[in-house]
Amino acid sequence: MAALAWSWRNALHGAVIGLPAGIATLSDPQIGLALAVGVLPAAGLGVSSTRRQRAMSLVVGGIAAISVLLGSAVTRTPALAVLVVFALCVVVAVLAADRSRHLATPVLVLGVPLLGVGLSFPSVATGLAGAGLILAGSLYAFLVSLVWPDSSSGPRPSPPPTTRSAMLVYGIQIGLAGAIGAAIGFALGVDHPGWACTAALMVSRPNHAMLITRGWGRPVAVVVGALLAIAVAALHPLPAFSAILLVVILTLGTGTAGSRWYVFPLFSTFIVLSMLLLEDSGTPAHWFVERVGMTLVGVALALAAAAIVPRVARRVRR
Repeated sequence: MAALAWSWRNALHGAVIGLPAGIATLSDPQIGLALAVGVLPAAGLGVSSTRRQRAMSLVVGGIAAISVLLGSAVTRTPALAVLVVFALCVVVAVLAADRSRHLATPVLVLGVPLLGVGLSFPSVATGLAGAGLILAGSLYAFLVSLVWPDSSSGPRPSPPPTTRSAMLVYGIQIGLAGAIGAAIGFALGVDHPGWACTAALMVSRPNHAMLITRGWGRPVAVVVGALLAIAVAALHPLPAFSAILLVVILTLGTGTAGSRWYVFPLFSTFIVLSMLLLEDSGTPAHWFVERVGMTLVGVALALAAAAIVPRVARRVRR
């Protein structure tokens, strides 16, 4: 996998799935940005080689929607929310060690982090609306992908086998990072208490080298995306310019989805922060500091948990 990969196939898919958001932005930027958020999970996947593989985007969309809805259901009770994050991380990590449980891995990689996104929704009603947008966006992206013909792809390498005990340790590791991130968000009373939790779970990986890469890559991508969103908002662009820019952002995000560098958060941050900047409840500086600051907290928690929990586990075994 190249450090910064580009796929015209994926880029064209991103442009098409971003078209409804761009059209809606011409009349109402808030609706346009909401539609763009709905297709973000599909944009991060790109177009798989076969139509059968592309159906996975529907599964991923369902997992994302359920996770967001669950987070919004528990966010009013912070203690319960923190407990749910930790317990779900541990249970899903252990289940992922069993190769026969095919859904455990996508839930671990995407579903659990998006539980943190759900914690940032103020009510179940808004969580339900967000889940609905994700489901609709995933379905639309899947239907659009069927236009592309099947292409040949080599066999995917099987991941090395992982023991249940190792995944238990990993589950505790990410569970602590995510739960502490959520607890900090609730304790500080930030507008989006799940951001640190999401950042911690998004960058966490069992492979230490990959964790380091994602650990520095995500903050850089978030800072660049946030600065771009603030700069565009400060210009007060015409709706036509905003519509074109939104489609371009989704095109670039999807076209580079296969990169080894962690660049997708740049595009997702731009879209999410642009939507927040349309609200009257905070200044650009407020949203920038919260988004970047809580991301840095989450990354620090992920790195700290990866350094401490496995070491403690080894001592316990001895």
